[in-house]
Amino acid sequence: MNGYTVLYDPEGHLAAQLPLDRLTHERVARAVLAWSDPDALVPDDYEQVGLLLAGAARAVADDVRALAVRLPEDDGRRLFAEFVVGQADDCLARPSRNLLRVRDRARTLRALYERLDRLQDTVSGAEASTTVSP
Repeated sequence: MNGYTVLYDPEGHLAAQLPLDRLTHERVARAVLAWSDPDALVPDDYEQVGLLLAGAARAVADDVRALAVRLPEDDGRRLFAEFVVGQADDCLARPSRNLLRVRDRARTLRALYERLDRLQDTVSGAEASTTVSP
């Protein structure tokens, strides 16, 4: 026995219930954006950092999608959120074996968190106004 348990969760119920460690991911993104030497790491190390950022970005993108669909289809905030998520999908589809690509992922993660914050404020405000009766 190796001490590991494999979980089968094809619908992603566990991921939806587990919060991300946002502070850690933001610190990694900030550190990546501060790097100035493109040869500071070997390609395999850049790839590992890129995978960490990509995993966080995909989870945040899922949250952004879930909030965006709760807005009306013609709402500009929904359209912009869909655009940001589409840009994120494009960025995350490319391999990250150098500083430039890892920085792209760090910027993508930041943009997704910004959009998530704005959508959370928007959706929670909209729900509060529809549930409160005069």
